[in-house]
Parts: sequence; C-alpha cells; structure tokens
Amino acid sequence: MIDFLQKAKSINNEIVSWRRDFHSNPELGFEEYRTSKIIKEFLKSEGIEFKEVSKTGVCAVIRGNGNKTIALRADMDALPLKENSTKEYASKIEGRMHACGHDGHTAVLMGAAKILNSIKSELKGNVKLIFEPAEETVGGARFMIEEGVLDNPEVDGVIGLHVDEKINTGFIGLKSDVVNAASNPFTIKIKGRGGHGAHPDSTIDPIVISSNVILALQTIISREIPPTDPAVITVGSIHGGTAQNIIPEEVTISGIIRTMKTEHRTYVKKRLVEVTEGIVSSMRGKCEINIEESYPCLYNDDNMLKIVSSAAESIIGKENILSLKNPSMGVESFAYFSLKKPAAFYYLGCANEEKGIVNPAHGSLFDIDEDCLSIGAAIQSKVAYDFLNQI
Repeated sequence: MIDFLQKAKSINNEIVSWRRDFHSNPELGFEEYRTSKIIKEFLKSEGIEFKEVSKTGVCAVIRGNGNKTIALRADMDALPLKENSTKEYASKIEGRMHACGHDGHTAVLMGAAKILNSIKSELKGNVKLIFEPAEETVGGARFMIEEGVLDNPEVDGVIGLHVDEKINTGFIGLKSDVVNAASNPFTIKIKGRGGHGAHPDSTIDPIVISSNVILALQTIISREIPPTDPAVITVGSIHGGTAQNIIPEEVTISGIIRTMKTEHRTYVKKRLVEVTEGIVSSMRGKCEINIEESYPCLYNDDNMLKIVSSAAESIIGKENILSLKNPSMGVESFAYFSLKKPAAFYYLGCANEEKGIVNPAHGSLFDIDEDCLSIGAAIQSKVAYDFLNQI
C-alpha cells in the first residue's frame, strides 16, 4: 500500500518553495513565461515528456503500463492587483498578485507529478499534467483543448482543484452535479437623439431608455426563472453623457449573465435581446446588442466524484470531507474540460484562523495555509492512481 500523504510530506519543502517562488513572481494570462519555464525545467529534471501548448501552457505525460489516461489540471495565472502583504514571499511585481491561489495549484500539480513519476511502473495507464494559462481572463482550457491536450493519448477523465479560504486546511469540499455557473458578458449600445437638457421633447433620451432597460432586465430573473434555480444579470457599468444640461446621443451598458443550467443560459440570452429591443423600440431609440459566449457551466461526473471522495477519505478521513450544498455563481474554465470528458473538480481547504489566513480570494491580503499543499498533492496522486488501477 502506497502512503501518498507521506510521499507528499517528504517533498513538502520543494512544493512550498515552488509556491512561494510563483507567488513572488506573478504573471498574467498568456504572459506566464517565467512560470512556464520553471515548470518545463522541473519536467526535464524528472524525465517527464512535455510539449508547449497555447502560448504559455504546458502539457506533460507520465507514461505507465496501460492505455487508460487521466489528466490532472492546474491553472497558472495571477491577477492585476497590488498585494498589501508583508510576507517574505509577497509579490515583487507592482500591480500583480496571486490573489486566487493559482500559485498553489501549480505547486500542487508539480508535487503530484513528482510522486506519480516515482511510481510510474505501478501505474496501469498514463497521467497527463495540464498547466493552463489565462484561466482568469479568456479561459486557456478551451484553447488547449482545441490544440489537442485531451488527445494522444486520449484522456478518459480529468481532475481539478481550487484552494478555498472558506474551508479549513485538512478538509476538502465536494459538490455533485453543477459546481460553477456559466457566464455571458454583454454590451448594449442604446442610440437616441441628443439635444439641450431644457428641451427634452426635441430629443430621444438614451439615458432614460437605459434606465428602463436596466430595471426591466432584472425581471427576467425575478419573474421568468424559477426561484429555486440561481441566475443573475449584473449591469456593471453605464456610460453616457458629458454635461448636466446635455442629453447625449448614446449610452453604453455592459454587464454579465450568470446561469446554472444550459437551458436557462439559452433562455436568458434570448430574453435579454427581446426585452431590450422591445423597450428601446417603444421609446423611439435604436440599439446594438452583443452577448459573448464565455465560460460554460461546470458539471461534476458522479463516478469521478466517487473516486475523488474515496481517495480523499484515505488521505484525510471521511469526517473531513464536506458535502457542499450550493454551487458557486463564479465561473471556472475547468468547465471546458468537464464538457468534453468525465470530470471532477473539488475545493481544497486552505484557511487557518490561528495563522491569520482568513482573507478572501481576489483581495490584496489573500494567502493560503501552505500545509494544504502536501494534502493536495497527496489527494491528486491518489486519485490518479486509483483511477488507473481500479478493476
């Protein structure tokens, strides 16, 4: 019986060192050149074959004895945020910060790679290591899939994780079915006829039209989507006008749709267009609507989730596996993998109140309890081993 947790703890200093190095030198999406270089140098030192994918991404393969293949994925990019930490490993790059834990994800995958490579003769199949760029922006996963990371050898299942500052170190969170929302950013340009603020009757006021549109869009969610199913339309910006006494020619509204079901995603996009065009037309204006196709819903496969749960139970104990009731309205580019292959995505606890590790992700003080790293590497390794070696 292989003690994966002990193996992970034996290389804990390396894993922590990788994480701190990445944290000190954060890079944004498709700019992860230094991060990618360190990963490739590590893979070379381990004798693991790899290829460069999607500009700064890396895909490696540990070949065992069999045709079955599991993929383990980690994202690499940081956020455009100034870090306010005084830790010795705080960001050295002004305006750049690993505020979402991707430095930890990358270090965990490198740790799992080292463990699995050391026992590759015992693996009844292959392990793909996917280091994804640009998760925070355009979703590097979709580009990697287009370039064939799930082929040669063909992947049979994919596993991903994300650190979670709301879960204590030593615990993980599992959610069945839908884990993360789908998103559709949108822009609405409303055109009227400008003029003097003293003579609104001679104008077609796009600000008034926009106000009606913004209010009406909220009724799509509150009156047309079942209240038991989460969905959100957020208008994040509205721009128009230059002075208090001038009615402008044009107003631009931008926002985002978030839905948990594919059918709701289709419906809300359709209704956003119908409602907007109806109101604008009735108020004598014109509009241009652009709805982007962004991240899809992330679905967990039941069988893959069982493998993760069983593996985690052997590492941290059944009592430390949390069953999450609600999905997240946030998006996650791992969803692209979950649409293509049976997949499981789980949350790795990284909070520690005694150490002051309590600050939220995407905030300037975010940090992780580094004791979670060896746990993550152990679980990932055990999941891969069980997936390939199950009868």
